[in-house]
Amino acid sequence: MSLAESSSSKIPGFNTRAVHAGQAFEPRTGAVVPPVHFSSTYAQEAIGVLRAGYEYGRGTNPTRDSLQEQLAALEGGTAAFSFSSGLAAEDSMIRALTRPGDHIVLGNDAYGGTYRLISRVLGEWGIGNTPVDMSDLDAVAKAIAAGGAADGGSAADGGKTRLVWVETPSNPMMKITDIEALATLAHDAGALLVVDNTFASPYLQNPLALGADIVVHSTTKYIGGHSDVVGGAIIVNDAELAEKIGFVQFAVGAVSGPMDAFLTTRGLKTLGVRMDRHSDNAQAVAEWLLTRPEVEAVLYPGLPSHPGHELAKKQMTKFGGMISVQFKGGEAAARKVAESTSVFTLAESLGGIESLMNYPSEMTHASVKGTELAVPVNLIRLSCGIEDVEDLIADLEQALDGLAGTESGS
Repeated sequence: MSLAESSSSKIPGFNTRAVHAGQAFEPRTGAVVPPVHFSSTYAQEAIGVLRAGYEYGRGTNPTRDSLQEQLAALEGGTAAFSFSSGLAAEDSMIRALTRPGDHIVLGNDAYGGTYRLISRVLGEWGIGNTPVDMSDLDAVAKAIAAGGAADGGSAADGGKTRLVWVETPSNPMMKITDIEALATLAHDAGALLVVDNTFASPYLQNPLALGADIVVHSTTKYIGGHSDVVGGAIIVNDAELAEKIGFVQFAVGAVSGPMDAFLTTRGLKTLGVRMDRHSDNAQAVAEWLLTRPEVEAVLYPGLPSHPGHELAKKQMTKFGGMISVQFKGGEAAARKVAESTSVFTLAESLGGIESLMNYPSEMTHASVKGTELAVPVNLIRLSCGIEDVEDLIADLEQALDGLAGTESGS
């Protein structure tokens, strides 16, 4: 019996849903783990008469369907779509919901790849954008109202804000934004609120329950969780939105393959227990970093000193595994630390079981150098894995000890 067929009226807990949603055993053999369906096409009983609704792999695939059911169950949505990457998900969603002349308001510390997609790729298609500090609700409201006028257009020539886009926590500045307040602003203006929930994951935060219309994920990160699969997802709870996004996904074809979907499903089953460990490790590392004289600032919402701490306590269950650190020694210090660790691996990406370190200015956010979205050059980003926290701290300690003599601002 599947989770959906359970006779209980009580919604199962998060970890129960993670393990069982979309994961009914295979009926012929009783295999507890559903098989991976690699077939690209499906035999029809007669012309136009499909078996269980399957026709061609770009449109539907049983393994991808299982993952999508799992994602919807965990985010509290009614429909989910699994894509070949997070940016493919974003691109298809934007193309489904906007037209040339429309406008997007997004955070002025958005992920570099998202900003590149919106400004350079879709900008040439006629989609305008205004980056704004999402914690300043008055500034957000003005940017929404300005719409296309902010990019030389006006409401009269079709310019209108269609999407308000926020990351919370943001990448890499770790800003926390009030999802409920943004939803009200967006909806009052006839716009949709998109929340990138990658850093928090559905275990720590559920934007749809807070009023968001669309949740986007890079499933490469915490949802996959093992640094072995690239993917993206969109989750909604509105049938009209689901129809529009589903059509573009089918028409464009940026779907996740069967093996990618299987690996993502396997990772998602342990998301809850992993996020507990990621969050606990990050909290301990952040508190330790505060004791170090080399550190200028620790950006982590679990610290009472973080400006978004109280809001994070309200809309998140824990504070996540991501920390950003700024150094008094400037760029030279940040670069030296980034290249001096062994447990933390210097690499792109985040959210895997292993700890990763990133120098955003030259790595994940190199595409926004020289813009108002540029990342401070004295900042590194830590993705705390599930290793023993004592080893993480010891690794950082030897790296920071090596900063002796680094000149400020050099």
